[in-house]
Amino acid sequence: MSQESMKLAAGIDIGTECVKAVVVGDDGRVRGRAVAPTRGYFQTCAHEALASACEDAQTDPAALAGIGTTGFAMECVANASVRVGDSSCHALGAFQQVAEPMTLVDIGGRDPHVIWVDDLGRRTDARGIRRCALGVGSFLMFTARHLDVPPSRLQELAAAAERAVPVSSYCSVFSAGEVLERLREGATREEIALGCIQSIAERIVEIGGFRDPLYVCGGVVDYFPGVLTALQSLAGVPVRVVPDPIYTAAVGAALMSLRQGEVS
Repeated sequence: MSQESMKLAAGIDIGTECVKAVVVGDDGRVRGRAVAPTRGYFQTCAHEALASACEDAQTDPAALAGIGTTGFAMECVANASVRVGDSSCHALGAFQQVAEPMTLVDIGGRDPHVIWVDDLGRRTDARGIRRCALGVGSFLMFTARHLDVPPSRLQELAAAAERAVPVSSYCSVFSAGEVLERLREGATREEIALGCIQSIAERIVEIGGFRDPLYVCGGVVDYFPGVLTALQSLAGVPVRVVPDPIYTAAVGAALMSLRQGEVS
């Protein structure tokens, strides 16, 4: 099928830490992608990410068959053709990549979820962490800032630690306060980094319901790979990563838009 005859749709996942956009063809392949940091107005960030994804796909936004949106601020795209909850989009986007029923852990910047996906890519159920433990991405960004390293170096610090200092997994606000307390007490940056990464993994494991095959997706997997290592040691089953995990929900939203176009 030529690019000219292919139907293209966009998916935009508008999260609290970044906005992800993809352009997907009706063959299910991703043709373009982009990430923009969330700042200021969500509408502006979504427009920026969509324009960049269309440029990457070498297509005009006006030629899109539809735009699907999901995520924390999915209502902020006025011209969206469909808006779908992020658990359903993660389920469909992951299934498009791995093509099997699964337990899917979405480790996003705000609220990780365990999602059960059937053999058609549908979300059959989902369970999230407690409300006071929300904001895992923001917590890790806070940690990196106070440890004076780029976020991508948290795993490097954690890998060099001989032990982890305790950092609460119960509440993000308490956890952030404990980072400052551990610094005041003289703990090393390495010990604190490992403690924070283990704290996030513990929050996710507390959700429960892991069954093989277990996959993970979401931006935290891309930016903080140490969380995956800690989760692997706690989950009790092998942990696999969905390809391009930060874009999973955006891919699902684009596919939802294409499916809506088929029945409209």
